[in-house]
Amino acid sequence: MTLTTTGHIGIAAVSPEGAALCYRQIFRHASRLFPDRLPPRVTIHNEPLQTYIEFVRSDDWEGVAGLLLKSVDVLNSAGVDFVLTPDNAVQHGVMIAEHQSPVPWLTMPDLVADALLANINLTVGILGTRYVTQGSAYQTAFGLKGIKLQVPSDEDAAELDRIVFQELIHGTTKPQSKQAVLDISRSFECRGCEAIVIAASELGLVLEQIEPPLPTFDAAELLAIGAVKRASGS
Repeated sequence: MTLTTTGHIGIAAVSPEGAALCYRQIFRHASRLFPDRLPPRVTIHNEPLQTYIEFVRSDDWEGVAGLLLKSVDVLNSAGVDFVLTPDNAVQHGVMIAEHQSPVPWLTMPDLVADALLANINLTVGILGTRYVTQGSAYQTAFGLKGIKLQVPSDEDAAELDRIVFQELIHGTTKPQSKQAVLDISRSFECRGCEAIVIAASELGLVLEQIEPPLPTFDAAELLAIGAVKRASGS
């Protein structure tokens, strides 16, 4: 029996942990969704994480877009059909890079919004770094589709930044950090949220180990599923 071939996915990696998690999720979902097909080809390219962090912290989104486009050039040369990045913090840069990209992008905010609407979740909380929760990418995508977004308090946002930048991007997490993520999740339940969006790819490492009080929509996982479906022509 000859298995049907699938497309070629390009990953513009930012956080090594987030990119590795996305790579793993792509193949897990490919075998689950299309067991009768060959898995997609995947090519990954990265620019230094610290350079991304410096650009994001200085609000230099043209700089972020420039780094993404460097990866796109390499990925395009490798013959990918489309490009994605599982890193939520650079989504505003993706919006800029898309217009100069020689290959199409698959982006997270719209995929997440569609998943929320399919489950009739119209008031949601969001977990991520301050650059995501206070940025425009998710606010815009959700607002256009009538989804109300609740963001962490200033104190909780600072704690999430610490957990992501001091622990998770290095592949570690402390017990007290797991409890903090759980407590922040519970605060969204108290504020009337129906679900929680996980908008930091590395937070998947924590969510695997705790039980949030609300349904979760992991942006990185939804991106992996969307990538598999697109590579398979679905």
